[in-house]
Amino acid sequence: MKEQQHLPTGKVERAGRFVTTGLKVGSNYIKHYTRKLMDPSVSKEQLHQDNAEDIYDTLSHLKGSALKVAQMLSMDRGMLPKAYSDKFAMSQYSAPPLSGPLVVNTFVKTLGQTPSKLFDQFDLKACNAASIGQVHKAEKNGKQLAVKIQYPGVASSVKSDLRIVKPFAVRIVGMNEVDMDKYFEEIESKLLEETDYKLELRRSRELSARCAHIPNLVFPEYYPELSSDRIITMDWLHGKHLREFLETNPSQEVRDKIGQALWDFYQFQVHHLRTVHADPHPGNFLLREDGTVAIFDFGCVKEIPEDFYVNYFHLTDKDVLADEARRREIYTHLEMIHPSDTEKDIVFFSGLFQEMIRMLTLPFTVASFDFGDEAYFNEIYAYMDYLYNLKEVRESKVARGSRHSLYINRTYFGLYSLLSDLKSRVNTSRERIDELGKQEWVSDLQ
Repeated sequence: MKEQQHLPTGKVERAGRFVTTGLKVGSNYIKHYTRKLMDPSVSKEQLHQDNAEDIYDTLSHLKGSALKVAQMLSMDRGMLPKAYSDKFAMSQYSAPPLSGPLVVNTFVKTLGQTPSKLFDQFDLKACNAASIGQVHKAEKNGKQLAVKIQYPGVASSVKSDLRIVKPFAVRIVGMNEVDMDKYFEEIESKLLEETDYKLELRRSRELSARCAHIPNLVFPEYYPELSSDRIITMDWLHGKHLREFLETNPSQEVRDKIGQALWDFYQFQVHHLRTVHADPHPGNFLLREDGTVAIFDFGCVKEIPEDFYVNYFHLTDKDVLADEARRREIYTHLEMIHPSDTEKDIVFFSGLFQEMIRMLTLPFTVASFDFGDEAYFNEIYAYMDYLYNLKEVRESKVARGSRHSLYINRTYFGLYSLLSDLKSRVNTSRERIDELGKQEWVSDLQ
């Protein structure tokens, strides 16, 4: 992949790139409707492909927050037209990397030395490039290391990038601006945290240590002395990303081991730590043929308020959901029902939420679950498509759902997606979740 020699960091230059892309998108719409006048049977597929290509080309060269939003959207199956989700998914694995001189400049500015002085060997060619940073392979004292380097200007451009990318997100997703305003505040706070590599380093070491007792998980050692506010150095981990791993045709036993490890990893964090790795896209995991999972990116972490946690997981309790008054109370706490709603609104939206919750919480209500059940996921995607096209939902002037639900829902959608691709059969019982907490306590005593 061709390297970037220059990364736009100024607000004016970055905004200019968006304006140019906006003009291209507008031109694509004109071409589409011109073709449709000549042939009414023309679908929107070509329009989506053209727009996805133009938007991704701009975002992948700007990197940072704008590309991260594209990455997030690509994980929500059913939210985007397929052309967008396929193209944006590339940001999970690869984007054009920065050139060697820009990498060296980052080392000199933040650690005071070139990488050749700090490491015995350092590959100036990035082995992976994503939205916030890129990864280089290095060696020191006989150890293979992974060095993550943040792109220049990412931290300072978060707010301005989100302001500019929001109209694209509104148009692509079809969500109204009320929802976007509410959730973009949450996205902004998380993205600002993701650009704080010192915070990420601390969280990486803490969460890795807290989760070390979970079977079949592997975490790297981190090296603070070789890290800075824009560089994180850790052990190099071996394994394959999901797509490559599935191409090896792993056995069902291995799929189940990996799926169980991922399920345990997330349930332990949510239910025992109230802090969770909230970026479960495939690029953050390396899968191995022995059934172990390597986890190495804690840039996006969501701390879960206790009152939100209690109400959110009441939704997995059948007895609670059977009580209409209690159910309405929970929906109100979670901001799914708004004080300005009429009784008609409450009945309508409660019915939609009830059905959605029934489907999404099913794995929590049984002792084990087969995430390879395609009928289950087809039902979910069909219902999401139904909701997306409901006039009452699309035209709602109220943002429904707590801002905290954005990253928690994203975490579970991402986890479900991984387990679905793996076709894993998982022990989802509450007893297993409780046991994970006891195991950490025993591990701490030892």
